[in-house]
Order: sequence, then C-alpha cells, then structure tokens
Amino acid sequence: MPDNWPAAIASSESKTPPHQIRPADPCAMVIFGASGDLTKRLLIPALYNLSRTKMLPEDFVLIGVARAEETAESWRAGLYAALKSFVGNAATGFDVDQIDDDAWARLAEKMSYVQGDLATPELYQKLRGALDVAEKDHGTLGNAIFYLAVAGQSFCTVVEQLRKAKLSDQGEDETGKRQFWRRVVFEKPFGHDLNSARELNTRILRTLHEDQIFRIDHFLGKDTVQSIMAFRFANGLFEPIWNRDRIDHVQITVAETVGIELRGKFYEATGALRDMVPNHAFTLLSMVAMEPPVGFDAASIRSKKADLLAAILSITPDQAVRGQYGAGSVLGTKVKAYRQEANVAPDSNVETYVAMRLEIDNWRWAGVPFYFRTGKHLSQRNTEIAIRFKQAPYRAFQDTPVQTLPPNWLVLRVSPDEGISLQFEVKRRGPVVDLAAVKMDFHYDDWFPKERNVGYETLLHDVMIGDPTLFMRADMVEQSWRIVQPVLDAWADEKTDVASYESGSDGPQAADALLAGDGNRAWRPLDSSTDQKA
Repeated sequence: MPDNWPAAIASSESKTPPHQIRPADPCAMVIFGASGDLTKRLLIPALYNLSRTKMLPEDFVLIGVARAEETAESWRAGLYAALKSFVGNAATGFDVDQIDDDAWARLAEKMSYVQGDLATPELYQKLRGALDVAEKDHGTLGNAIFYLAVAGQSFCTVVEQLRKAKLSDQGEDETGKRQFWRRVVFEKPFGHDLNSARELNTRILRTLHEDQIFRIDHFLGKDTVQSIMAFRFANGLFEPIWNRDRIDHVQITVAETVGIELRGKFYEATGALRDMVPNHAFTLLSMVAMEPPVGFDAASIRSKKADLLAAILSITPDQAVRGQYGAGSVLGTKVKAYRQEANVAPDSNVETYVAMRLEIDNWRWAGVPFYFRTGKHLSQRNTEIAIRFKQAPYRAFQDTPVQTLPPNWLVLRVSPDEGISLQFEVKRRGPVVDLAAVKMDFHYDDWFPKERNVGYETLLHDVMIGDPTLFMRADMVEQSWRIVQPVLDAWADEKTDVASYESGSDGPQAADALLAGDGNRAWRPLDSSTDQKA
C-alpha cells in the first residue's frame, strides 16, 4: 500500500471534476478601520490568500479608510510588514517560508487609502471620489463592499453616513433590473444585548435591504464547521441516530491558551459571554442540531437554523457559570491574572470563561442537554463538538470482567487538528471476555492538501458573489441574544461573584459541578490525547 494511500484512494474514487468556484464579480472593497488589528491580522491575510489562489476578481480594488494621517504607500508598507510576521506560523495559517510576491503585488497595486473621521460627511465625499476612480480606472462596475472593521457603536454612524452620501444605493434601470450592487459587512458582536441588537437591526434596515447585509462570524469560514452538514446529511449512517433516542448529551468546547492579549478595553466592555456565545457557540450548535434543509440554498439553510434557535429555551442564571483567569502557567510560560492585564480594572468581575447548559424544545432534541464552554488561558487550545451516545445495556456481560460499558463518543474536531473521531468498544484478544475502547480517526491533513487559511477567505468570497448562506439574518441574531439575555441581566450586578480559575487549568470547578449535578456527567478533558478511555 503506498505511503500516500489516503490521497491515492481519494483520487482514484473521484470520477467527476471538482465543483467549479463561481467567479467573484468585479468590485471595490472599502475597509472602515483599515489601520486596526482585525485588518492586519485577518482581512489582509485573507485577501492575500484569495489573490494567491486567483479567487479575487481581476477588476478588484481595495480602499482603506481610517482616521490616521498616512499615505497609501505607508499603509501598504505597514500591512506588508504585518503579513510577513505571520509567515512560518502554522497557527495563523501561514506555515510557509516566504510570501508569494506576485500575489501580494496583484493585491497591493489595487490598494488606496482615504483618511477621515467616520462621523463627518467630508469623509464620504472623498470616498465617493475614490469609488469613482476605481470604477473608471479598474472596471469595478460600481459594485462595492463596505466592511465595518470598527467598534459596534460606530455601525449606525457609518451606515447612516453611507445613506446620506447615497453610497448604499444600488443601481437599477427603469425595469428594476440590478445594474450594480452595494453590500455591508458587520463584524461581531452584533449588538450588546437583545434590546441593542433589535435597535441596531431596526436602524440599519431603514437604509439597507436584508440581502445587502452580511453579519460575519469567522467560525463559519472553517472547513470543518462547513463540513458538519455534509457529514450529517450525506451519510445514511448517522442521521437516523441523530436524535434524543440515541444521544445522551452534546458538549461544545472552544478553549484558548491565549489571554486577552492587548484587548483589555474591549474585554472589559464585552466579556466572554458576549464575545463568544451569541455568535460562535450558536454557530456550532445550529450546524449540529438543525433539521435537514430541503436544499443547500441560502434560504433553506438559514430558515432551518432560525427554527433551531427559536426552539432553544432561554438560559436561566443557574444554568450558567462564569470564571476569570488568575495567574498561572500556560504551556510552560508563566502568565499574569486577568486583573493585572493592561486596561483592566483591578477589581473587575468580567468573565473570561463561560460554561452553560442549553435545552432545545423540539421533537428531535427534547431532554438532550447541550453543554457549551469557552475560556482563555486554558490548558489546551481545542475547539470540538463531542456527541455522547446513550450507554448500551450491559447485562449480557454479567459474570465477565466487564463491570461497565464506557460511552461511545463521536467527536468533530474544528481546531487545531481538524477531523472526526468515533470511539467504540471491542473485545480484547484472548480467551477472556474483556472490552477496550478504541478510536477510528479521520484527519483532514491525511486526505486533503492543506490550504493556508485564516477563516475569512470563504466568507469574503461569498460576500463578493452575494451568497448569504453562512451569514446570520436579523431574526437569527435576535434569537441568539434572547437565549442569553436572562444571564446577562443577572450578571449585570457588579457585585455578582465570578469564579477564579488558575491559568493553565481546564477552568473553574463550578463548571465541573454544572455537569456533575446533571446526571453525574463530566466534561471531556481538553487534551484529546488523554480521552481514549474517557
């Protein structure tokens, strides 16, 4: 058998050509917040990757907008320096030796910069001029994406200024046929609570149609997350047992070894719940728990996700645990406590860890608890969805060394080791009836070429082609905030306790109690290499 047998089998069984990627429309992309961290760490690397793979339209222009006084040349130089800092770092999707200078040049030559204050009409007049130049010199046909890589409190300001400058208007001829399009991308978190999300939706929908709005969550750009639906619905083996009759509970984990880094001001105003749950948690949950769509078009998929979110009961405060990291050691490096971080109050009770129990009140999932946990400065970086099946009866094994039957786990690994594993029981070799837990393991890297990806490439391309499948609708956003609002209300009291946990641990003990008091269940270890017999 050849050394590359997984790839060889995949190649031999592929009788049809790969799906052709729909080419993106000519367009200009305007980034508000062009000098910010998000632009440097994610947007520019993603656009560079699209340039490298020839997925950017040839008639593409990138316009940066920021308050900083600088030239287009200095802005490009700063972005190139930031891009170089990612090279060789597998964690950022750039585990290569050097930048493809041709790919960077194709992107850089179409980059320009507009300086100004987001709240002043003068900025938008200058932006109109830049878009006119892009259309005339580079053939963008009037199509434009406005990417709001700015704080949430600036969203309405930008949208309303776009409306006043008529930059959000889409061109139509006398028959109503679309001549050019305008789209706006909003970064998470979208709103601060249920009321603010409703107000934000109301205000932006006065200016924009829903099909112009793209509320982005980079988790949905990950191949493993997108493959969950394919795994469920393309295999006759799993969907028939994907329900309360066979599944005991589901654990969703998003664990990070990093702390808040330099985002003290952001985290003090946001916290882990707002930062992770209404978007990332419910993104993963909806992919796992949604009903089968009638088709893989955007309307069908988003409607099923919306139905799922509507069926989730609001979380009560006793179903949630919040924690905050103290000093400790993460992966052999000593780190300080959250309250010692820059721009953090010394008596802050903002959470850096959240665990919660969710219930879905529908025919498929009633009675099956879904547990979610996320935290910073934990022992391992690990994002996974773990499905525990109900235990088999073991009376047949009486009078044998088998005292209990370990549970069967199906684990969908999102990062860092993308793949799927299934744990089940087999008889050990020998004359005695004894069992052992074994795993069947699928690793993406064993079967498919590894692509440099920061999680935004697919999403940006979808915006360019106008495909909203992976983006949340207004009703989905509001349902997400509705679910967590009782916990936000309870935690709004500054005197509310927050459990401390040592950096480098698996989280606060209160999170263990959340499961232990619920049928004596337990979290899976964050280090997946230790769970062979969990």
